[in-house]
Amino acid sequence: MISYLYAALIAVGTLVIGILLGIWIRKRAAKRAEEKISNADEEALRIVNEAIKSAENKKREVMLEAKEDILRSRNEYEKEVKERRAEQQKQERRLQQKEENLDRKTDALEKREEALNQKHAALDKENEEIKIIKRSQTEMLERISGFTAEDAKKYLIEQVESEVTHETALKIKELEQRAKDEADSRAREIVASAIQRCAADHVAEITVSVVPLPNDEMKGRIIGR
Repeated sequence: MISYLYAALIAVGTLVIGILLGIWIRKRAAKRAEEKISNADEEALRIVNEAIKSAENKKREVMLEAKEDILRSRNEYEKEVKERRAEQQKQERRLQQKEENLDRKTDALEKREEALNQKHAALDKENEEIKIIKRSQTEMLERISGFTAEDAKKYLIEQVESEVTHETALKIKELEQRAKDEADSRAREIVASAIQRCAADHVAEITVSVVPLPNDEMKGRIIGR
């Protein structure tokens, strides 16, 4: 009986020990599981943090590359704009130079045309004066054809004096017009010199003037034959 009770106690003790051991093992396993879960959480958090850090680094790299690309593109654009602006300014200078050359050529042509017009006007004036002189000489010859020698000489002298006076007045007027563009002192000298020269020329013309006569009969009438 005692041995049976002892055996029962041993069995109960063994059962209790087994139960307690099972509880301890389960707690141990649960603790290990919790530790594994905790480690897994920590690993997951570490992986997430590394992923975030890697993503941020990648983001910074991408942003840095993007900034570099933008800066490079902007520098290239500014360089291109600067080159285009320089070329445009160069073309504008060339166009301006061409316009200035064209203006100078136009001015030169206008001056040349003006000079030609003045020459033509002077030639027209000379031709008109020649026509007047020829007409005057013709009229004079027609008039003296019926004069006596004395009347013809007197008429010729009067005509010469009239022409001399007219030419002198024209030359004096021309000299006075030129003198207005110069200083007064220089102008007076030029006018005085011109007047003296004109007077000497006119005296010479009076003394040596020759009038062509149409025939020998007219010559004889003038010299008294």
